[in-house]
Amino acid sequence: MTHRRRFAEILRETRAKAEISQEELAERAGLHRTYISQLERGLKSPSLDVIVALAKGLRITPHEFASCIFSEGGKK
Repeated sequence: MTHRRRFAEILRETRAKAEISQEELAERAGLHRTYISQLERGLKSPSLDVIVALAKGLRITPHEFASCIFSEGGKK
């Protein structure tokens, strides 16, 4: 699995666990809802600034978020 696909999967799962919509996450993170959708579908790759904003919106640390993405399951 590519890192982009792994990121998409983790973002979608983490948002679902937080029980928030794409719209709410977008508002919390200061991003557009359609961009959240593109990230969750693996169509876009986030910058480091976006990863930090998403973590803030999900109310987790960037470290927690990144560790999920690069865990054993995230290897190609």
